[in-house]
Amino acid sequence: MNMLSRDRALLAAVLAVAAYVAPQPAGAQRGERSGKEVVESVCASCHAAGAQGAPKIGDRKAWSKRAAQGLTGLTQHALQGIRKMPAHGGSPDLSDLEIARAVAHMVNRSGGRWVEPASLRDLAAERSGAQVVKAQCAKCHQEGVGGAPRIGDRSAWTPRLKDGLDNAVRIAIRGHGGMPARGGEADLTDAEVRSAVLYMINPGVPRKGAPATAAPAGPLSRTVGGIHLHLGFVPAETLRAFPEDSAERAMHGGVPSGAGYYHVNVSLFDAATKAQIGDAKVDVRVELPGMSSESKALEPVVINNAPSYGSYVRLREKSSYLITVRVQKPDSPRPVEARFEYRSF
Repeated sequence: MNMLSRDRALLAAVLAVAAYVAPQPAGAQRGERSGKEVVESVCASCHAAGAQGAPKIGDRKAWSKRAAQGLTGLTQHALQGIRKMPAHGGSPDLSDLEIARAVAHMVNRSGGRWVEPASLRDLAAERSGAQVVKAQCAKCHQEGVGGAPRIGDRSAWTPRLKDGLDNAVRIAIRGHGGMPARGGEADLTDAEVRSAVLYMINPGVPRKGAPATAAPAGPLSRTVGGIHLHLGFVPAETLRAFPEDSAERAMHGGVPSGAGYYHVNVSLFDAATKAQIGDAKVDVRVELPGMSSESKALEPVVINNAPSYGSYVRLREKSSYLITVRVQKPDSPRPVEARFEYRSF
């Protein structure tokens, strides 16, 4: 077998089973520090006293203008450096997530009410309805703020269920009246929103997650809602090495130019029959917690008669991502979702 044939065989296996590039195991990564820990060990050297023009922790006026830029904007400043502040606050070993946490901590110490970004491990685990309600929904639904139906008030919830539970969940996902989409928590999955709605209707009954609850089966594999999902990433440079007339080079309109591109691929199998699934609608959300989020509809891909779904995404070097895969089968009333941790290299 020549070099190109060998590479083609390897890539075909990747696109069929989506296991070409494995992330670093979560246990191999050092523990992410809290915002308080990062501020005390790094940021306080300037921000505690307002040295060199740095906004002083606790100075509401100084931080209010900066807080208006949002967590993403402020974190970008800290990552890239601004004025007299060096990139990464002068500590290159800090992860993006740790910097975002430190920013949120300083804003909160100065009058803000931001939510400090959770760890990837926390985000990857599906939250129960009670957890979601306690963390977010209760802010309005506990006391009925702005006409929100109170938790456990069946008389208030009954009219909202006249068109069925699924419709009530869709309204919560899209937002309605004074309630923002997903209750203002953009990282909530559809399954988590559903669990939260069920809990608020009847908090006295223990609720299992939605049928789409994923059970971990490996770093890049999940079994969820009767479907085996396999996720994989292939650097664009690998695909550029194939002949110009090859299927690998031609898919999705061609390999994009520029650095940092990866081909994301999802393969689906029926959990009972092991048959490959080629007629689903598949979307993927690639999230750098506290920084950015991108959603894409994946296109059908067939390599060596093996159906799968793929597209190109751009990832930052050596960054930890949360990947959410959403699958809608034509014969299923609801989509299923699975979450994965992935670290680019």
